[in-house]
Amino acid sequence: MARTNRRRAKPFGEREFYLEEFRGRSVLIALSPAALGPRLRLGRVSEAVADLVRNRTRVLLWWPCAPEEGPRRLLQALRARRSLRPLLRGPAPPVVSLDAPSGDGDALRLREAVWARMRRRRLSVLAVPPGAAFPVFPLAVATALRIPKVVLLDPFGGLALGKRTLSFADENALETLLQEGEAEWAGLGDRREALAAIRRALQEGVESVNVCTPGGVARELFTYDGSGTLFTQGDYCRVEPLGIDAFAQAERLLAQGQREGALKRRSPPEIAAVLASGFGALVGGRHLAGVAALLTQPYGRERAGEVAGLYTITRFKGEGLGARLVDRVLTEAAAGDLAYVFACALERRARRFFQQMGFTRVKAEDVPPAKWFGYDKRRRARLAVFKREVALPRVAPHRVTYSGEVVEDAPASTVGE
Repeated sequence: MARTNRRRAKPFGEREFYLEEFRGRSVLIALSPAALGPRLRLGRVSEAVADLVRNRTRVLLWWPCAPEEGPRRLLQALRARRSLRPLLRGPAPPVVSLDAPSGDGDALRLREAVWARMRRRRLSVLAVPPGAAFPVFPLAVATALRIPKVVLLDPFGGLALGKRTLSFADENALETLLQEGEAEWAGLGDRREALAAIRRALQEGVESVNVCTPGGVARELFTYDGSGTLFTQGDYCRVEPLGIDAFAQAERLLAQGQREGALKRRSPPEIAAVLASGFGALVGGRHLAGVAALLTQPYGRERAGEVAGLYTITRFKGEGLGARLVDRVLTEAAAGDLAYVFACALERRARRFFQQMGFTRVKAEDVPPAKWFGYDKRRRARLAVFKREVALPRVAPHRVTYSGEVVEDAPASTVGE
């Protein structure tokens, strides 16, 4: 998926979308010793921490420092944030000094010590020796604490593949990169140890790991684009019917597509109909990264269904989420004994996507008349309409490799009305 018009139109609602996922959970944010230095600016880090704490997220800040120095510099930056000052008052700052856990007993004591600090405060600082192995040590601590989310702040940022940053990788991509010679071939040989530590943490229970620069942490955590690389457990995506608890997130994605002009504007009852018949693409077991619906009620006489509200967010561009959603819609259409499904699209890349999925462009008159009742005539004149018999097999999988080599020309941004 492409970055669409992100620079021309300021995103709305993205921060709230992500904060909702963090609420009530724990996050370990670890700063690399390599980032320490006079040029390090902690303003954006403290701002992101303040957002999370206000959001009722438990935050552990990993700070490498000499024992005599302590986390003084970090605490000064945090105190500069007014919303954090109540959490930093009192004779004892929320600091836990620790060494690397060497066994189950150490892990048990570490959980006790951290919880004793965090049970009344949503923010704690983990002060560690400056020579502690990064990111091996913080990931081991996250595993010991059973923390689901880790953010590694590294001056080198996410994984660079040529001139671009790899935005997303699941365990399968990590497995490929860690095969003999693969990381070196991709120009990531110097990060092999870090990749192995990330894979180990995912295998041992950490749900996701973000790697980005300190200055890019807010963009990494709170925007659809991200600024670094997100690593997740297992197969990166599963598609399932939307449950009512996911409706709020799905409605925000639909609203984003409407603001971009890719999706038509729908009334609240129409949105409710899309959500009620919708499917969601879940990444990492929790993150709703795409939606699509199969609307059938208006088209019962023709035994037809409409692929409606198809939208996938920027972060997972090229990962085939749109194809998976449409596959699920087609499966549902076959189970419902539909004769055909149809879809409408404005953007060129969306039109190409439906053609790759086995749809054929047709005239507006070739789909049920109910589609056009009360429809905006100017928008209709710009639409491309596509139709597909339900029994047809899909053309080919839409998938890209970790190196960015496209197996098939998947759409840059998957959107469909």
